[in-house]
Amino acid sequence: MAYTNIDDPSAHFQALTYTGNGSNPRNLTNDGNSDLKPDLIWGKSRGTNIDHQLYDSSRGFGTSKGLQSNSTATESGQTTYGYISASLTDGFTAAAGGTNGDWFNRNNDPFVAWQWKANGGTTASNTDGNITSTVQSNQDAGFSIVTYTGNGSNNQTIGHGLGVQPSWWVVKNRSGGSTNWLVGASSILGGTSNYLKLNDNSANTEYNNIWGDSPTSSTLFRVSNVSHLNTNGSNYVAYLFANKQGYSKFGSYVGNGSNSGPFIYTGFKPAFVMMKRTDYTGNWVMFDDKRDPSNVVYHRLFPNLTNAESTSRDYIDLLSNGIKYRGYWPDHNKSGGTYIYMAFAENPFVTSTGIPTTAR
Repeated sequence: MAYTNIDDPSAHFQALTYTGNGSNPRNLTNDGNSDLKPDLIWGKSRGTNIDHQLYDSSRGFGTSKGLQSNSTATESGQTTYGYISASLTDGFTAAAGGTNGDWFNRNNDPFVAWQWKANGGTTASNTDGNITSTVQSNQDAGFSIVTYTGNGSNNQTIGHGLGVQPSWWVVKNRSGGSTNWLVGASSILGGTSNYLKLNDNSANTEYNNIWGDSPTSSTLFRVSNVSHLNTNGSNYVAYLFANKQGYSKFGSYVGNGSNSGPFIYTGFKPAFVMMKRTDYTGNWVMFDDKRDPSNVVYHRLFPNLTNAESTSRDYIDLLSNGIKYRGYWPDHNKSGGTYIYMAFAENPFVTSTGIPTTAR
């Protein structure tokens, strides 16, 4: 059996960095080995204190489809500061609002856009669960986008289309008032009662069976009847991910409080890493290989904050087969602290034909 089925991760995930030029509209083109028509686009200004912006091809693109990872707000109109108007064959189109294009193309401002492929925007109805969902799934890369309408009942099942048990998922109420982005990872966080909030820095929280009364399965995930997950008549979006050898990894580690921090084996050279302390308060932190094309990696952004990019305190190395943590800042390496992480590959450690990757 081959080590991995994904020899070129850029066909499924890419980070793009660029400098805004103020034009309207502006087509942004990816620069990976493969063309990538993104189905989930997560963009952020690196130089300005401004919201993160998430768009996906299941909900559609345009002025009323923006979600912000740092906010409890529902889908909102971006008629003032700009939006993503389309996904392209190898990138996306940024459009200005009535005032300017600050969200994605502010003149002279540096930006980053993280992008994932699902199924090219083609969705299907899924009736595997108690709640019928609309799914587009990339089973090869372990990623699916799920939309559904809540029914207000407890312990409800929803089809996700991954074909394997999800390792990590995040759910957002799109229409039902101010609600948190809830992150689930039963095998990592400790069970069906544990969750994190993507939009704030709180620790691993326990709420009785918030993810239903049993673990997720290869076809379903569960939700309880809380407003964040299943209010009757509210519309939701969920992004679900599964471990794929040589491409994606979701796990946990314990900090050692040393400048020579723990090494996390991923089985690939990471292109993107996001982590969060779980036993205490601490910001989510994001790194990638485009903002730092060589080690040490130190440009960081925070999904739960509007803050511009920071270059202080937190440092990591992206190695040929994993992540090496540097420094002892509590956000990623407090002695005895517990952390959750997600990572996606630039290259597998070994390709399907046995070719090893090179170090940075």
